[in-house]
Amino acid sequence: MEQILVGFGGLLVAATAMPILRRQSWWIRVFDFPRLQIAVGLLLVVVLHGALVEHSPLAHSFRALLVACLGLQVWRMLPFTRLARRQVQDSAADPAASHDGIRLLFANVLQTNRNARDLLAVLRDADPDVILALETDAWWEHELRGLKATHPHTVLLPQDNTYGMLLYSRLELVEPEVSFLIQPDVPSIHTRVRLSSGQQIALHCLHPRPPSPTESDSSRQRDAELLMVGRSVKKQPGPVIVMGDLNDVAWSHTSELFRDVSGLLDPRIGRGFFNTFNAKHWLVRFPLDHFFHSNDFRLVRFCRLRYFGSDHFPVYIHLSHEPEAAAVQAEQTADAGEQKEASKKIEAATKR
Repeated sequence: MEQILVGFGGLLVAATAMPILRRQSWWIRVFDFPRLQIAVGLLLVVVLHGALVEHSPLAHSFRALLVACLGLQVWRMLPFTRLARRQVQDSAADPAASHDGIRLLFANVLQTNRNARDLLAVLRDADPDVILALETDAWWEHELRGLKATHPHTVLLPQDNTYGMLLYSRLELVEPEVSFLIQPDVPSIHTRVRLSSGQQIALHCLHPRPPSPTESDSSRQRDAELLMVGRSVKKQPGPVIVMGDLNDVAWSHTSELFRDVSGLLDPRIGRGFFNTFNAKHWLVRFPLDHFFHSNDFRLVRFCRLRYFGSDHFPVYIHLSHEPEAAAVQAEQTADAGEQKEASKKIEAATKR
């Protein structure tokens, strides 16, 4: 039993150490994801080792190492629990009376999923102003065509490579653009949305390719796309929202770097994980689907919606644009080291 515990514990220590290297190889970056699962494993090994293994200086040192790794995992996840201070304040405005609110919903539909009926039911119940559907091919575009009756402003990019995007809005889209920032088959949508009050919001819809053995051998392209958008956002005046399946967990170094470079806030901080993937496996779920926004918004509602057959849960947010919030919600900032790191990542992915 001691050998089993030491072997399993050693693997968990290695899994904890891998992300510290900050290398972009997929087999290193993948250990950013299961921090909760690794933490539970570490706790289990510490308890069993303490109960079953004879006490000795070596045993105490091993358990101390496990506890240190457990502390690191908890420290990385702690901001995304209710024990942390909320980065985004709740709005006190009346949502029904406000003309400066916006409700957004997006769902990675899983291209091979054919349960459009349940997704449409989710959309009807949530009644968002803006809908983004990801992994959408021509079949999904056909099945969602009825949304045009209620959400007539659209940007439709069906693709059969799991990177299709369909954007529907009942609010006017101003000068929408489609960009292929890093890879020629991975689009992103960039537009302004005009609220009922006339206020315009810059909206960026993303779905970068993940680091995985079946998709990309490193996180280079994903990281660069996020940071390119982050730098662009920082230069934009006015309110901004970034949303999409970013194929990265909320607590990763890349997500933290994106927040600092862009200056955007994360409504998850201080509220919870809101795990969205994998919807089919409750033991292995991670927060991959994100909303980020500028500090002139407060939060009305943020939630994960019900299962509809995809491997992702849909996510919904209702934001209230309140310019006075910027005075009390600190904008994220990147130091010189982070700016240099962002430049290197972008350069590595864009050089020919």
